[in-house]
Amino acid sequence: MNKRKFLVAFALALSVLVPASSFASSHREAPITALDRTADITDWYAFVSYDHPDRVTMILNVDPFLEPSNGPNYFPFDPNVLYEMKIDNDRDGKDDIVFQFRFNTEIRQPGLFTGFVGDLAGIPPITSLDGPGSEGLSLRQTYTVTMVKNGHARRLGQGKTLFSVPSNVGSRTMPDYQTLFNQGINDLGGGARVFAGTVDDPFFIDLGAAFDSLNFRMGIGGVVSPSVDGDDKNNYAPDAVAGFNVNTIVLEVPTAWLTEDGKLHPAGDKRAVIGTYGATSRQAITVRRSPKHELDFGEFRQVQREGNPLINELIVGTGSKDRFSMDEPENDKQFANFFLNPLLATVFSTIGIPVPPAPRTDLLPLVQYQAPICPGCGPKDKGPIADLMRLNTGIAPTPVGQQKRLGVLAGDFGGFPNGRRPIDDVVDIASRAVAGVLAGPQFNTPIGDGVNTNPEGFNNSFPYVMPANNGRNSHHIGPGQDGCTGQPGGICPVQ
Repeated sequence: MNKRKFLVAFALALSVLVPASSFASSHREAPITALDRTADITDWYAFVSYDHPDRVTMILNVDPFLEPSNGPNYFPFDPNVLYEMKIDNDRDGKDDIVFQFRFNTEIRQPGLFTGFVGDLAGIPPITSLDGPGSEGLSLRQTYTVTMVKNGHARRLGQGKTLFSVPSNVGSRTMPDYQTLFNQGINDLGGGARVFAGTVDDPFFIDLGAAFDSLNFRMGIGGVVSPSVDGDDKNNYAPDAVAGFNVNTIVLEVPTAWLTEDGKLHPAGDKRAVIGTYGATSRQAITVRRSPKHELDFGEFRQVQREGNPLINELIVGTGSKDRFSMDEPENDKQFANFFLNPLLATVFSTIGIPVPPAPRTDLLPLVQYQAPICPGCGPKDKGPIADLMRLNTGIAPTPVGQQKRLGVLAGDFGGFPNGRRPIDDVVDIASRAVAGVLAGPQFNTPIGDGVNTNPEGFNNSFPYVMPANNGRNSHHIGPGQDGCTGQPGGICPVQ
């Protein structure tokens, strides 16, 4: 299949690829994770690396809304959580390759009142994650990366000590935070790289307006104008996530590590397509016994997962959210009824946006291996309905500067729903899918919240995330405040 025919097929079949569930990011979406923030997955990304088209980058973000100034311990990873990146490469919806991450915490100076101190009490500023300049890094975390394939586990980066990058406390404690951030990038060998630490949350949304029953800013959100819709660089409404941090694990590996036969394939070959998701798990029994260390034993049990963005938070009913979080993707057919008449579509219709009538079979979570993402898949290759973020590794990455926030809807086939990049505006893309963007021209409503980009910007090379916001000097963006560059004077609208 030549590129032109492939892209045409991709566009025409998008309506069966964008699940109605993909409205936003997952922040405190289920009762079980609302009470377990360190295991709460906020976002999952998977895309072909911008500068290495023979590699795939996966990003697992956890622990939502981290206030940069919130010491004294800030936000370490949870040593009792098993963080995983999972890949299905033979179209059965089940894990074939798993990357596991485990963290260890050490308190190097137990007499200190805070986890990090520098240029105070004879302790030099923190300028390194290890050795001279790391004396003030009292709460320090290391981690391991294990690849499990065909039942065999292999430690990546064997012999290396991998340090997690701490939160950005402030310029006195950490005068050159960018250097610490760069030190967090580790070569695992064989073309694989990893980064773990606290970073700026790359997600962007007018969260308050979205959850107030889509009460978007007048003249901005809801149905946006052509000028706002075509602007990928400016925000016209406040980004509620701006200024907050998140904990991230970023892994880049050769594509050949992930495919069914260990080879690279063109876009038209079904073997080029993988299904991905992130998961967090805890052991079955936890005993807290201060002052002794916590005791955990038993098998690991899944607490949370995410494939496509936010299937759980806005579509699945509250009574089923925990079941969804703990179940496996290949069992997702049990949740199909939530998509036949989604509440979100009803809300759209009550505010005057035309939507197709129920039952909304076009919005069933038809996350299967089929065209357009898998043009080489036949009827026997579809596999079960499963919430996996599918990525065609044979589609070359869109060059930086040509990427579009609306991804495939804007003709950028390197973006969502063909995987997901940090730049992709999944709020606007998926909202339009819920409204029936490709069910017919009468449903082609340019729905959006007016937040088109991350105010902190994007990192266009590995690890593709931005350094953590400064704890002393960071601020958030709200209605009536500075931060909306598309508005007069940069002031965000209130009404």
